[in-house]
Amino acid sequence: MTLSFGVTSTTDDVLENHDLSGKRILVTGVSAGLGIETARALVAHGAHVVGTARDLAKAEAATRGVRAASAGPGGLELVELDLASLASVRRCADTLRDRGEPFDVIITNAGVMACPLGLTEDGFETQLGTNHLGHFVLVNRIASLLHSGSRVVVLASAGHRYADVDLDDPNFERTPYEPFVAYGRSKTANILFAVELDRRLRERGVRATAVHPGVIQTELGRHLPADSLASMVEETNADLAARGKPLFVLKTIPQGAATSVWAAVVAAADDVGGRYCENCHVTTRVTLDPLDHTSEGVRPYALDTERAASLWAQSEAWVRESF
Repeated sequence: MTLSFGVTSTTDDVLENHDLSGKRILVTGVSAGLGIETARALVAHGAHVVGTARDLAKAEAATRGVRAASAGPGGLELVELDLASLASVRRCADTLRDRGEPFDVIITNAGVMACPLGLTEDGFETQLGTNHLGHFVLVNRIASLLHSGSRVVVLASAGHRYADVDLDDPNFERTPYEPFVAYGRSKTANILFAVELDRRLRERGVRATAVHPGVIQTELGRHLPADSLASMVEETNADLAARGKPLFVLKTIPQGAATSVWAAVVAAADDVGGRYCENCHVTTRVTLDPLDHTSEGVRPYALDTERAASLWAQSEAWVRESF
């Protein structure tokens, strides 16, 4: 029987009765929020999780509960990875590749949001460089560890609706910097990366998908003013009420991580491959409404296959590496 999940489903709901013993899963960003919960749920159901973190000491302390939740052969190991440094990304990828141990799933969970204007170690705008280019290099460098039946789950966001990618001015050298525009560009890049990665790998049985976890109060919002999220929800709900639409509700962390694990190990690979998922199902709604930032839907530019191929080529040029 196929179970139906939705906006309130949690990680434990979607993984109920699933034995992940023998599965090896890479999760980036396991030192806070969704990364910790994703690792906990997978380990609790028997998976061996390799978690990455920029600060290993922080991650060790933050994941004590993950180890306590391990079931059977499930376990967690940590590796160092700073996505804002391509040297760090390449060291991490080389370490994993040298081990030669395959992965059943890669979940690119780590990221930053709405930070002040800055550049990564390699000179890329911080959000594009961290959220997209760091993962672009990591996944491509370890793609040989993926086998037929493996999946790549790329965490995107409804925030992709703020902006399409800008292939001509990625670092805001000619464009006034807006934190959420930069975030939107990076999240659109995440979706386009999944689209093109799926096209390139599906002939050997590897599928890729992008997921929106929902809006959750986590460390991701650390660059926002303390009351900004509450104010955003209040303003959004006033607008939704005026338009006769259902009110917006924040997700809990277990609800936010549910779509990631659903797409990784529960959903049918052919259903999610090359698609955009949210609330534990594939999104079929394309939205063009500029005010529509809370209900389900994906902008058409984020699933454009020609745009995805162009971003891939430009990303290779930016990182000076071909895959």
